[in-house]
Formats: sequence, C-alpha cells, structure tokens
Amino acid sequence: MEKSSIPSPGANTEVSFGADAHSKFYIPSLDGIRTFALLVVFLAHSGVGELIPGGFGVTVFFFLSGYLITTILRREYDHYETLDLKLFYLRRILRIWPSFYLVLFVGAALTVLGFLTGEIRLPTLLAQILHYTNYDIIFTGGKGSTLGSGVYWSLAVEEHFYFIFPFLYLGLRKLRLSPGKQILIILGLCLALLVWRCVLIYGFDAETMRVYIATDTRIDSILFGCILAISNNPMLDTQQYSNKLWKYFFLPAGIILILFSFVYRSADFRETFRYTIQGIGLYPIFFVAVRFPNWGLFQILNLNLIRFIGLLSYSLYLIHYTVLFGIWLYLPQLHKVFQAGIALLISLGLAYTIYQFIELPIGQLRKKLSRT
Repeated sequence: MEKSSIPSPGANTEVSFGADAHSKFYIPSLDGIRTFALLVVFLAHSGVGELIPGGFGVTVFFFLSGYLITTILRREYDHYETLDLKLFYLRRILRIWPSFYLVLFVGAALTVLGFLTGEIRLPTLLAQILHYTNYDIIFTGGKGSTLGSGVYWSLAVEEHFYFIFPFLYLGLRKLRLSPGKQILIILGLCLALLVWRCVLIYGFDAETMRVYIATDTRIDSILFGCILAISNNPMLDTQQYSNKLWKYFFLPAGIILILFSFVYRSADFRETFRYTIQGIGLYPIFFVAVRFPNWGLFQILNLNLIRFIGLLSYSLYLIHYTVLFGIWLYLPQLHKVFQAGIALLISLGLAYTIYQFIELPIGQLRKKLSRT
C-alpha cells in the first residue's frame, strides 16, 4: 500500500484557490481545471459543439465552485466556530461584480452603437444585471441582449447558490451535525433535484432549456462539489482508502461514468440523470487532481501556462462568446479554425487587461478581507 500524505496548507500561504489569486490558501490544480473547463466551453461555442460537450465545461465550473466555496466556509468555521457572512458576501461582490458589469455594459454599449448586431431591451438587460437571466431566458426567450452574453445564465445559477448555501452550511454547523450527516442532507437535496428534473421531463414534457439553465434543476451540480469539501476533502482531511485505490479504481470509475454520460444519447436522459452521473463522476477526478497534482496527466494542470490561463478564466468566460460573434461578423471569409484562433487570442488579451487593471487591484483588497 502506498503511504498517503496530508498536504500542508501552511506551506503556501500567499496564493489562492483556483482562478482566485488573492486568498491565503492555495489549491494549485484548480487553476488547471478551470482552464480545461473554459477550453471545453470555448471549443463548443466556436463551432464544434457536436463534438465537444460544452455543457460539461459548465458542469465542471459548477462542481469547482461548490468545492471551493464550501472549503472556504469550512475553514473559516473550523477556525472561528462561526461565519462572517458580511465579509463573505463582500468578498464575493468584489470578486464577481466588477468584471461582470464591465463586460455586460461594454457589450451593451457596442450593440447600441452598432458595432455588434442586434438590439438591447431593457427588461432583458435588467435580468442580467439582477442575476435572474436564466429564468428570463426560460420564460421570455431572453431576446434583446448582447450577442454572446447568453453565458450569463450560469453566473445567475452561481449567484443564487452564493445567496442560499452559506446560510444552509452555517445552520448545519450550528446544529453540530457530523460531516456524514451534513453530506446525507446535501445528498437528499441532490436526489430531490433529480426527481424534480424527472417530473419536469417525463411528467410535463418540459423543454430542454427549462432544465438545462434553471437554478432549481442545476444547482445540484454545485452541491456535489460541496460534498467533496465537507468530508474526505483532499486538502483538509486524512485520506480515506489507499493511493492506489483512488488512482486505479475510483478515478477510472469516475472517468467511465463521465464517458457514459456522453455516449448515451437519449434526450430525456441528458436532461435528467446526466447531471447526477457527472456530479458523481467528477468527485474522484477532483479528488485525485487536488490530492496528487504531480501524478500522471494531472501534472499538465499545474503547468505555468495552464495555470495562468486559469487565472484569466472568469473574464475569458464572460467575453469569449461575444468576441466569437464579433469575429464571425467582421471576418466571415475566414475558415472557422482561424476564426476560433483569432477569437481566442483577442479574448486572452482582453481578459489579461481586465485581470491587470481590475481583478488584480481589487484582489489585493479582497485578500485583506480574508479571515483564513
């Protein structure tokens, strides 16, 4: 049996989770995972959606968010036996809103000025501003927004998660429930959401969009990440089971589940059980990626270039689709491979600019507001 070792959080105290370069606790592999998820989404949007499952990239982002946020909350509660929710929400606002609104308003301005085709309708813009754009798309079609800004639906789901979950987690900890009981409760929520998806699809013949982008049908993709953070957290807890079991049994099993979710093409399955299966499959993949960052192909996630793109992934996610639409509009004669390449380079340049002049300075303030 291979000996397992516990990572020492104190060994790296001035770097961050994932793409967040300004907190005091570092999980290096998350940057690489963000890069992978972003590239999956980008490739799907660039015209190969039939081959690349772009929705899976969003599911990976969701799982990562759940793991990241719950780990932050857990560390704070373990240290202080409470949560400073005011500081939590202030940090979230500083992390998300500056780039969010900059990209949104610049895109709207370019549309109004005629540099991008289409029109801006105030109700749709307000839905994006107020973070309910996913339901606006479901019930009204979401017409009248900047080309490419449809990606904001997933940010609405995450905003709803941020609004609800810290109170749930605080309640679970105040009740002094064991990690096992906390997980059972969250698993119960995931099961309820699966049942709800099945009711919508099999009982009410709901449209795909109703299930794909709604918070009440997709938030379990985030909750599965929360489960990994609560118990058997690869950065906080003593490892259960041997290294070999994780690497050569649980990891392949997770990959097989993910592949099965791609291969089985039933439309009803895709909008019901697929998200649950992917959430379960991502659990061992994340565990091994975080626990064994220098093992096998997971070393790629920690290459400097890959991690650097992960630092830019939030802004890249916000802007890439609009840039693609701009390239299609102004350079229609180019092959789609060249269009995608140019769009990626422009997106990287814009994302780096946002990182340097907005995210980095604000990140220094957020670092001061971090309690752990």
